[in-house]
Amino acid sequence: MAVLPFRPTPFFANKNRAFWQLQIAGWGGAMVLRAITSLANEKPASFLLLVVISTITGFSLSLILSVIYRRLINARPLVTWGVTAPVLAIAVSISAFVNGWVISLYQAGSEASFAQLFLGIFYIDLTLLGAWSALYYAINFYLQVEEQADRLMRLETQATSAQLAMLRYQLNPHFLFNTLNSISTLVLLKQTEPANAMLTRLSAFLRHTLINEAGTKVSVAEEVETLKLYLDIERMRFEERLRTEFRIQPEAASALLPSLLLQPLVENAIKYGVSPLEEGAQISVAARLVGQNLRITVSDTGPGLQNRPQRPQFPAAMPGGHGTVSTGVGLANIRDRLAQAYGDQHRFEIRTPAEGGFVVTIEIPFEPEQSAEAALVGRQDAARAVPFTPAIPAAETRTLEPGS
Repeated sequence: MAVLPFRPTPFFANKNRAFWQLQIAGWGGAMVLRAITSLANEKPASFLLLVVISTITGFSLSLILSVIYRRLINARPLVTWGVTAPVLAIAVSISAFVNGWVISLYQAGSEASFAQLFLGIFYIDLTLLGAWSALYYAINFYLQVEEQADRLMRLETQATSAQLAMLRYQLNPHFLFNTLNSISTLVLLKQTEPANAMLTRLSAFLRHTLINEAGTKVSVAEEVETLKLYLDIERMRFEERLRTEFRIQPEAASALLPSLLLQPLVENAIKYGVSPLEEGAQISVAARLVGQNLRITVSDTGPGLQNRPQRPQFPAAMPGGHGTVSTGVGLANIRDRLAQAYGDQHRFEIRTPAEGGFVVTIEIPFEPEQSAEAALVGRQDAARAVPFTPAIPAAETRTLEPGS
């Protein structure tokens, strides 16, 4: 697809400029149309002066109307339309009076009285200024609806970001509680070297994970690196009982997913797959592209779903006597984060194969890393341009008019 060398600016991004462009184009077009009509009816060239005077009169009156309408547009409907009707009638009467007086001077010998000229011109000016008023209100009501919709979208985005932050920040206390509990056990057993090593690796893991803000996405490769830091900590507890395998398709390594999405799945596999078995278990993480989707599988060779305990357990049969405590946020947290990030465009499936073990499958739309950078640039440009909704206080509503 060809890319434009420039980014188009929305027409109503600058409301003041848009008003004058529409004002000049509208009245200029009306003047040209009336001039062509006059020439087609074999009017003399001098009659074009009357067309110019009529256009200037309408142009000037519409500027005055815009100032009045600006104060009326945010009033109650009864006030808005109750005042607009007489104001419009007065403006049309003034326009018809001026145009009728000019025509009477131009046609000094005409038999038509001034009252006849006034009434004949009144309907023409009513059509022009009435159409102008209707267009003014229509455009500004449309812009107000756009502003309200954009404001609502920003509020929904903020609410979604806040909920994503809450869901993600549930993970750190969940993981930290278990890790600090293990460190505490090592300290009580006076195993200072393992405790110090675990603290060092914990700090490295936290530095790595806290770089990304809540709601951001990282590549599969970056998520795997974070998992390896986490597994380095857990491997100090389980040693050879914890075996891992990563099968990451090269094409899937650059795909994006919410940060720290897989860590609670691996933690869940360690708790229910590795911890209960004396011989431990193997945890496998696989990622590959399936059509236009990214499919991630986290599996373990543990006892499976049917043999998993239903209550939080405090297993003690571990090297060093370390225990774990579950806060019950793992799978539910992942499900909620996927729903917030992708809506209905995702799949979250858990199953126990016939041969045993436990498998979690996640399928989300494939989003390459480059497109995310482009989308970020687009969002930044959109924030600078602010189409249809200039940066104004929430309590104020602006209208399309001169000087706005």
